[in-house]
Amino acid sequence: MLLQEILEHNGKFVNDEEFVQYEATKFPKKRMVVVSCMDARLVELLPKALDLHNGDAKIIKNAGGIISHPFGSIMRSIVTAVYELNADEIFIIGHHKCGMSQSNPKGTIQKALDRGVVSQDVIKNLEYAGIDLHKWLFGFDNVVDSIKANIDLVRNHPLIPKDVPVHGLAIDPGTGKLDLVVDGYQVVAVSK
Repeated sequence: MLLQEILEHNGKFVNDEEFVQYEATKFPKKRMVVVSCMDARLVELLPKALDLHNGDAKIIKNAGGIISHPFGSIMRSIVTAVYELNADEIFIIGHHKCGMSQSNPKGTIQKALDRGVVSQDVIKNLEYAGIDLHKWLFGFDNVVDSIKANIDLVRNHPLIPKDVPVHGLAIDPGTGKLDLVVDGYQVVAVSK
């Protein structure tokens, strides 16, 4: 069982004091916050491609690296990183071949129906309450457009200082190559 394997490994990890090599403070050494996708290919690749080590950055991950609401948990984490954890720069990093660019809300809902998690009545009640599951489950059509939309949301947020650069990058999940989408320094310089 996976849980037992994890607990056994953790016991050895703690007993052998392997944690010592990862000691850091809660403040990011590189004074940055990264918003990215939860894609399993990026777990180790993204930090290596950015030359990040334990304690260097605050990394926030979710499906597609999407900031879906200006006052949701992702944005709250960014604001906290800026004001409470001394992050001076924000990096929005999407990736090519992201599953959220091929999301299938209808298929996801059907899978939930097939598993008996929800019924058509529940879906109708959600729709009646104004919740559009298709829209909520949809990712994006184009990763660059998604990155730019996230940057606009962050840059124009009333709680984000205008002098904080918000960068946009797209990473190749196979090679780690970064493509520059938006240079936040240029945007900050123009707005001064």
